[in-house]
Amino acid sequence: MSEEELIRNAVKSFSRAIILWLLRGKSLSGYSIIKEIKRLSGQKFHSGVIYPLLYELEKDGFITGEWTQKNGRYIKNYSITDDGEKMLDKLRKIFDMPLKEVLKELIKES
Repeated sequence: MSEEELIRNAVKSFSRAIILWLLRGKSLSGYSIIKEIKRLSGQKFHSGVIYPLLYELEKDGFITGEWTQKNGRYIKNYSITDDGEKMLDKLRKIFDMPLKEVLKELIKES
């Protein structure tokens, strides 16, 4: 596996957490989220990857979407919910743990 493939797979695996992190404190459209992920990771993600994650996060109550009209076009802007903030805090705590502790926590939940 090339370095680029490894980075792309890692970003893809953490994409839900990245989306929540991007939405903390501001709302963004799906297109803006795609651009931000590319800016941060150097990896381009197609809408066919990101939008299903947005729909899933919205369905699960971690984000909410609101339609707005801009220049005659309708755009859905996403914001993090209280449940999304709580999930992001849990993820932060996991990432603060040493790798050994993270693995123990993951195995415990399986």
